[in-house]
Amino acid sequence: MKYDRIILGAGLYGLYAARRCGSRGESVLVLECEEAPFMRATYINQARVHMGYHYPRSLSTSMKSAGYFKRFSEDFGFCIHSQFDQIYGTSSSFSWTNAAQFKKFCDNAGIPCEELPPSKYFKDGMCDGAFVTTEYTYDCALLKDYMLSEIAKFPSVRILCGAKISHMEFRANSFDITLEDGTEFTADFLLNATYASVNGILSSLGLELFKIKYELCEIILCDVNDLLKSTGITVMDGPFFSIMPFGKSGHHSLTSVTFTPHVTCKNDLPSFECQQRSEGRCSPAHLCNCNLCPYRPKTAWSYMSSLAGKYLRDEYHFEYAGSLFSMKPILKASEIDDSRPTVIKEAAENPSFYSVLSGKINTVYDLDEVLDK
Repeated sequence: MKYDRIILGAGLYGLYAARRCGSRGESVLVLECEEAPFMRATYINQARVHMGYHYPRSLSTSMKSAGYFKRFSEDFGFCIHSQFDQIYGTSSSFSWTNAAQFKKFCDNAGIPCEELPPSKYFKDGMCDGAFVTTEYTYDCALLKDYMLSEIAKFPSVRILCGAKISHMEFRANSFDITLEDGTEFTADFLLNATYASVNGILSSLGLELFKIKYELCEIILCDVNDLLKSTGITVMDGPFFSIMPFGKSGHHSLTSVTFTPHVTCKNDLPSFECQQRSEGRCSPAHLCNCNLCPYRPKTAWSYMSSLAGKYLRDEYHFEYAGSLFSMKPILKASEIDDSRPTVIKEAAENPSFYSVLSGKINTVYDLDEVLDK
């Protein structure tokens, strides 16, 4: 079956692309290996709508995030949780950035921050600065329902879930894709929006890979007391933590730079010991959903909660509610300055093939340029 465009991956980047192309009347096929959209990276993350505070050592990443923050918040305001105080603290020890440097960074990036006494949130001596910032979270369930309802307006767009690709071929004027059930599709435009599987797709076509490392990560969900319910707290810039509202779910997410990644792999394709016990369900070329895997790691709750408890005043209470696991790809170049650029790689011009790798939800608009060609 011939389509104008085939999109691999039904996370936000994939569905955003499908909606944009479908609105022009183009025939679009979205292939998703899971049984429903938004089951991996779009769901299993901090749900942070970045304003740029996270990147004091990468001004370009910060300014890109800030530039899209307002647009994303307006376009998707129905799923944005903004009614909480987002506090950033700079640790007194082991931090790359102190309070004065963080304030100067915010001024240079043009992002608002208001200083307040660290003692309001943190134990004595733990942080040399605390700042009220402007940063939100998004609710994945509401965002998914909205995107599916939007795409339903365009009969030329088809989303096929549970689609297991067995073969891909790069021909002179098209890409041919065959599923495990024998169904065949072809298009002269292919977008690879599979995130953690981005190199697996490139490898199957014999194309140049992203230089990335892989982290098997845990997002912990917490129940919090009333005092913390309307507050998000991030301690930076180093091996610290964040605890913040998880969209509009009623939970807070708890993450840690040190303990959220359980295992790291620096191979071209994600190779982990647990794959050997998956009975063929997961491999470097075909990642299964870590959140559904019976061989996923044990929770790091005890370590993460101890770290957060070391910093937070005792009146801020939080309890374990559950864990979410996912595979996270990070550009190796980002290890130098902790940058998180959105990279769109053009692997072929005719037929057109693009791969996108981004760790921030609100830079989805970077796709516009390649989709409008």
